[in-house]
Amino acid sequence: MADITVQNLTKYYGDRLILSDLTFDIQPGEKVAILGPNGAGKTTLLHILAGRLEYDGGHVSIGDRKTVGMIDQMPNFPDEVTVEDVLRSAFRAADAVRSDMEILEAEMAAQPENETLLRRYGTLQQKLDALGGYNRDFEVDKVCNGLDIPPARREQPFNQLSGGEKTRVNLARIILEQTDILLLDEPTNHLDMDAVRWLGDYLEGYTGTVVTVSHDRYFLDQCCDRIIEVHDHTVEFYAGSYSYYAVERERRYEQQLREHENRMAEKKRLEGVARIMHEHGTEHLAKRAASIEKRIARMKVTDRPRRDKQMSVSFGDPNYETEDVLKVRGITKSYDGRKILQDVTFNVRNGERVAILGDNGAGKTTLLKILLGEETADDGTIKKGVGLRPAYLPQLVHFANENRNLIDTLIYDKNVTMQTARNRLGAFKFSGEDQLKTVSTLSGGEKSRLRLCELMYDPLNMLILDEPTNHLDLMSREWIEEAVEAFTGTLLFVSHDRYFVERFATRILYLENGEYIDYTGSYEQFLTYRERLKAEKACAAPSSPAEKKQAPKAEKPKPKGGTKNITKRIGVLEREISQLEAQLADLDSHINHNAADPEKLMGLLAEKEEADTELLEKMEEWERLSEELEG
Repeated sequence: MADITVQNLTKYYGDRLILSDLTFDIQPGEKVAILGPNGAGKTTLLHILAGRLEYDGGHVSIGDRKTVGMIDQMPNFPDEVTVEDVLRSAFRAADAVRSDMEILEAEMAAQPENETLLRRYGTLQQKLDALGGYNRDFEVDKVCNGLDIPPARREQPFNQLSGGEKTRVNLARIILEQTDILLLDEPTNHLDMDAVRWLGDYLEGYTGTVVTVSHDRYFLDQCCDRIIEVHDHTVEFYAGSYSYYAVERERRYEQQLREHENRMAEKKRLEGVARIMHEHGTEHLAKRAASIEKRIARMKVTDRPRRDKQMSVSFGDPNYETEDVLKVRGITKSYDGRKILQDVTFNVRNGERVAILGDNGAGKTTLLKILLGEETADDGTIKKGVGLRPAYLPQLVHFANENRNLIDTLIYDKNVTMQTARNRLGAFKFSGEDQLKTVSTLSGGEKSRLRLCELMYDPLNMLILDEPTNHLDLMSREWIEEAVEAFTGTLLFVSHDRYFVERFATRILYLENGEYIDYTGSYEQFLTYRERLKAEKACAAPSSPAEKKQAPKAEKPKPKGGTKNITKRIGVLEREISQLEAQLADLDSHINHNAADPEKLMGLLAEKEEADTELLEKMEEWERLSEELEG
């Protein structure tokens, strides 16, 4: 029997039709994604399946005795309720079973030979075990570790959390409830990449049924085996992952287009034959023409299949000759005594595509704002290349006057003619009446597209993006990516969208606990490298007791701050030495590549000499401090 059955479902909002005559079912254990453009009715359908929204026609049923869990609007709790209390509320069903068992235990004590009571008690034990009642501490810790809910946060009042933190806790609660059917609306919003990967792994092994609305393509590929696409008030089905859906949707479009064109060509041919027969004017041919016209009338003629419009964009030549775009040295930043960034040092070279990654709160956006000059670092320097012309696309785009329509916005902001504004907007898929909309009525994705439309005609050579695909539907994400793909300058971005990161990043700057990893390569390669670092750290053997018991040597004077500060400084030096060695290897490669360009070569040689000197100083300091630590 199906877990979810939908028959002839219809839904209106006022006079506006949202869903029309939908019929489908979802079998036990299926992992289903509901996709479609914003406003198509995805979340409406999910809320109807959850029984939280009325519908106007048809029937929706849930399998017998199947429990449903859904992250709905944020629940309200009294101020004294902690995160831990919210998480433990997932075990209310187990607590009810435990309460029934305690009542039975009292009855069994009075009637020790009553087999009926013993059988009932055994059934309750099995039920409690299935609900996770015997190992709830382990389950809570496992889910909290996976979704990055640290112990300190579990002690906080729930109502003091941010919206994103509340969503994460609520997701953990739903998972802990172990319902038969899990309904998830954008579950990866507010999750960092590690937490998204953990959630995908968890759902892969989840034996229940999952229905999710999501725009995270990597997540969809990881844990969905069926796609329901909502469009034009109806649904279409795809038996496979997101990658299969993307290819199959294109194949279906091409097939429908060929069939439509063949039907229209045949209709045109028959109409021509009938017209010629009528022109000859004989009774016999007139009868044949009438027969052909009846055949034409019976032909099934469908509308031409629609396809998402393709963007036609190309940025101007970045026209940037210098190798170095940014030189960042020793950036340090603290908030309320907590160090967010510690001695961050790196170079960005012309044409690189650098992803700044890390857990929520690691300092990614802080670093971005420091690089943009919107925040001031506590320490460190930033040197920008001569002639650098950066452009910034923030997470939330705002315009100076959002009451203007799109055409006027371009005319005022970019000083162009009306026809030029129309042409540019058309290239970014704003056509017809869309161009007359006021900016205030646009979605977040449309505003990002409009800002890119403004930027692409500026003489830029660096794009800085902060979560460019956040809260966008799949179509909008693809449009933004097409624009970014057309840009040939330097790219620096923060993103939690693994699909976007894997498509564009050629270098990873990973922030973690105030420190950072600077890795050249793809995100997939970085993950392998990071796992190797973790393994090496775990396998590093501590000093043996015998070594610790060696007779102490006469102490030499140590710098102010003791061995703790020396050890910390040595760690910083080792990281800086490693970076300088990588920088020198990179410079050698550029020197070989530019051997025929004297001007560039002189600049590179001077930079190499500066780096050599800095490396020698760092190594001498490292050697001196190591001797002092051992002394």
